[in-house]
Amino acid sequence: MIALTEIAANKMKSMLLGKEETGVRAAVRGGGCSGFTYKLEFDTQSSGDRVITDQGVEIYIDSKSFLYLMGTLIDFEDGLSQSGFRFVNPNAKRTCGCGESFSI
Repeated sequence: MIALTEIAANKMKSMLLGKEETGVRAAVRGGGCSGFTYKLEFDTQSSGDRVITDQGVEIYIDSKSFLYLMGTLIDFEDGLSQSGFRFVNPNAKRTCGCGESFSI
């Protein structure tokens, strides 16, 4: 399961207002300093996606990314030094300093 914090869900809902896209795609791609990077974008459901609805937000995940993201919590930080969505992934054995990439 992939979950959202309340602040992340509220931010996503407000950002989705007025868009054609119906939810958010969470994915993992090869690259970054640690091997894999997280990707988060507005999208619509594609065939073969797993769809998770949490706090009124639809999250679309392809089957390969789902294996890497199981158990992940998506949070939103809005601070002086950093602002944006943050993945808290229990499967990550190592992450880079910026939190944008990880290894398994």
